[in-house]
Amino acid sequence: MNMHSSEAATAEEAIAAQEALPPLTNEDATAVAMQNTLLTPRFYTTDFDEMDAIDVTSVRGEWDALIARMKSDPNKGHFKKNADWDDVDWDGMEPKLKAEFIDFLISSCTAEFSGCVLYKEMKRRGSNQDITTLFQLMARDEARHAGFINDALREAGIAVNLGFLTQSKKYTYFRPKFIYYATYLSEKIGYARYITIFRHLEAHPEKRFHPIFKWFREWCNDEFSHGEAFALLMKTDPKLTESFQNRMWIKFFLTAVFATMWVRDHQRPAFHAALGVDPAWYGQEVFRKTSEITRQVFPMTLDIDHPRWVPTLNRIQAANVQIAAGEKRGGIAGKLAALGGRIKAGVNFIGLLTIPVQRNAVPASPRLEPVY
Repeated sequence: MNMHSSEAATAEEAIAAQEALPPLTNEDATAVAMQNTLLTPRFYTTDFDEMDAIDVTSVRGEWDALIARMKSDPNKGHFKKNADWDDVDWDGMEPKLKAEFIDFLISSCTAEFSGCVLYKEMKRRGSNQDITTLFQLMARDEARHAGFINDALREAGIAVNLGFLTQSKKYTYFRPKFIYYATYLSEKIGYARYITIFRHLEAHPEKRFHPIFKWFREWCNDEFSHGEAFALLMKTDPKLTESFQNRMWIKFFLTAVFATMWVRDHQRPAFHAALGVDPAWYGQEVFRKTSEITRQVFPMTLDIDHPRWVPTLNRIQAANVQIAAGEKRGGIAGKLAALGGRIKAGVNFIGLLTIPVQRNAVPASPRLEPVY
């Protein structure tokens, strides 16, 4: 019997397990995953030599404890269907909900696999045992997550071709410090998103329209651990969070990640209605959790209760609707409408950046435990 991706000890084994499954007609799903826009998950590459030179001596105790926990592999075998997996009536699902949910799964699969590809490449290119061990473990986790989402998609008769994505999707170069900021935020906001949905559905199980949500707690705990690793990496070099220039970059990445999430979630009204979740409430709740967590290493949080915060996010969302409508319309008029939408989005994003941040003292030890 072939190994299931949930049992894989490495990312390579997990990917091979997925590729060994019977092929499906998956061109449409893979095409969605291949898209490169401001709102779609990207694949990243970086200066691997610079990352390989990181010295974790200053955080050795916390580092070794985190690595030991990840090596113990508490979620091995977890990410696969079992008796708790309810039957899903894909054919009977309301069409708009089905389309938005499939889009959510494809986007989530692409995001998870994006991390896998980056971490796997760092492990392949590096020689620093501390760093390569970490990235091997994180790549393993992300490959399992991506494989599990693909298992869910297969029930709908589609799947993302992970091997094709690796070879064909465009890669975006980020300097290592930008990788730290963006990936740390991605992992921590991922935790906040998944645990918020999980707790909501714990209280309202009648809204759980698909069984994959039952797996979100262990899933988000993986995300939390990965974020802890990047917090420790940033702690090895105080300049990454203390210099004026880097504080400005942190503010930029916080704003960009939050704004992107807000716009993306408002594109799925049927999905959130089925969950019984208001996207605006959900966004603010996730921002609040993420902000509380990021105090562990960032010297600031965004003022998400500022009177200009939500109205400006809504204007960016309206601009995104205008962009999509213009692109769909086509022709000169459509291009002008889309251009106008991009200008509005840009102006309002700058408006978000002008909102003063809330400063906080960074603790000596960045280590946290998931408590939500």
